[in-house]
Amino acid sequence: MPYSTHPTPLLEREHWRDLGGSWRFAFDDAAQWSHPEEVVFDREIVVPYPPESPRSGIHDQDFHRVVWYGRTVVLDAHERVGRLLLHFGAVDYRARVWVNGELVAEHEGGHTPFTAEVTRQAAFSPTLEVVVRAEDDPHDLTQPRGKQDWQREPHSIWYPRTTGIWQPVWLEPVPETYLERLTWTSDMQRWQIGVRAVLQGELGPDLTLRVRLWRGNELLIDDRYAVTHLHMARQLSLADPGIDDFRNELLWSPGHPQLLGACVELWRGEVLLDRVHSYAALRSVGVSGNRFLLNGRPYYLRMVLDQGYWPEGLLAATDEELRRDVELARQLGFNGARKHQKIENPRWLYWCDVLGLLVWEEMPSPYRFTPEAVGRLTHEWLEVLERDMSHPCIVAWVPFNESWGVPDLPNNPAHRDYVRALYHLTKTLDPSRPVIGNDGWEHTATDLLTIHDYADDPEMLRRRYGTCEATHQTLEHQQPADRPITLGHLPEAGLPVILSEFGGIAYIPGRQTGWGYSQSQSETAFLSDYSLLLSVIHACEGLSGFCYTQLADTFQEKNGLLYEDRRPKADLRTLARSTQGPRTAREMAVDPLSNPFGHSARWRQRQDTLAPHRAAQEAEA
Repeated sequence: MPYSTHPTPLLEREHWRDLGGSWRFAFDDAAQWSHPEEVVFDREIVVPYPPESPRSGIHDQDFHRVVWYGRTVVLDAHERVGRLLLHFGAVDYRARVWVNGELVAEHEGGHTPFTAEVTRQAAFSPTLEVVVRAEDDPHDLTQPRGKQDWQREPHSIWYPRTTGIWQPVWLEPVPETYLERLTWTSDMQRWQIGVRAVLQGELGPDLTLRVRLWRGNELLIDDRYAVTHLHMARQLSLADPGIDDFRNELLWSPGHPQLLGACVELWRGEVLLDRVHSYAALRSVGVSGNRFLLNGRPYYLRMVLDQGYWPEGLLAATDEELRRDVELARQLGFNGARKHQKIENPRWLYWCDVLGLLVWEEMPSPYRFTPEAVGRLTHEWLEVLERDMSHPCIVAWVPFNESWGVPDLPNNPAHRDYVRALYHLTKTLDPSRPVIGNDGWEHTATDLLTIHDYADDPEMLRRRYGTCEATHQTLEHQQPADRPITLGHLPEAGLPVILSEFGGIAYIPGRQTGWGYSQSQSETAFLSDYSLLLSVIHACEGLSGFCYTQLADTFQEKNGLLYEDRRPKADLRTLARSTQGPRTAREMAVDPLSNPFGHSARWRQRQDTLAPHRAAQEAEA
């Protein structure tokens, strides 16, 4: 059962209102309108589904550069006290927002959130007339766009476009002085949880911040601090249980996703001003020599490529669909997902935190190298890091993929400097996680050596990565995708090597059309081909993990383990056995409770980590 329904579960208030549902809508292909008064709304759309999707009610996949949305919101009593915030999860690509005829927000970047304060508009009217203009040039390849196609019909590895609102829109009343943002960090060496709070409003006297952490019903931390600045940072020291058996109970991992329920309150004297519910986790990730580390111990990555598209909603999904993808990845035996060319809805990250799935977060690419493209990607990437840094499931940041947007890395120093700059900027803002500067090949700055290799002969993969010596030779002398794996100046023998794209076996029954990197002709052959390929990968001593392509069929690309509607192509348990391979004592030591089928029920029997203390808090207030 869901423990939170809030669009941003890391900053959850009791009172908020989902504005999803029917909105007025209009195409503006000639970009002829510049103000809400000029717009002629001639149809309805279901928000937050893009107009290209069937679920939106529009289902128009033609080129539309500008679209308009409108909705009348009748305010309730809660929304007319204090301040009122209007939140947008993501609008692709450039948004302008008017409320009651006044421009209240402008934002560029199709994958990151923004907020407009509409307190003044709410003070003078019992209703809000919300109008949104979204501009998304389908042919502009300097925009970070990921897998969104610039051609009329999806081709090769690109898929239908997404225009306009595609993540939740909601209203949230807050007090005059309130908690705007929380960031959680973890320090396993010192057995500490770090919290950074950003406040908005006037400070004044007698202002304090109260922070509480729970493990189930057990109160771990109850601290209170005088607020002297709008930015507050504290380290919360936990009692170290000492022995590993007890330490493991407190640590987060895919097999044991222990979250610590959090409540942060802002008080003025004895008056409660603001309260937000959140959560944190104690865990560490890192690299030691040629091994990836989770909680200080070697951990073998079994990941799956996840494109994050659905046939009815395209990039947008229901909360049930987001959760189901996490559950299916686990049931297929994977302990992680590489979310490919997409910054996913925070609800998906929430389910990865709650259910236990590691995540590599990857920035959607532009496809040209220009000063404008550099500025756009860098600005949006900084917003991504700010939004998602607190999620314990994220274990690697990936600014670039396969040299997209930096096509001349081997020959152009500016392209190499750009990748290095984003690598070091990311490490500066978050030194706690590995960063992969450019996933797949042409590495110039990275903490993991990742390789994309779609060789369809398993024995060729064994020859390339079967031993550490063979892997070293591959790194130095071979180009699996006709690209050099490194561009020099990297300690090839001293970094973990991850096969971060491989496989892509297509099974296309009936009259379907599509493609994969290889093809099986029956379900039995599909199971056999997958089992053989994964058995070879598990035997490759030169690898510290893998990422199989891919979780689900995606439009013309039919190489998923699941069909596009998420039905398995073969028996889940049989596929999971192949994915997991032989279990090792090392992995069991890090993840003692790991079991893709038994985990969910067992975990729920232990306790609801996030909820049991809330009723007591409400009664206390």
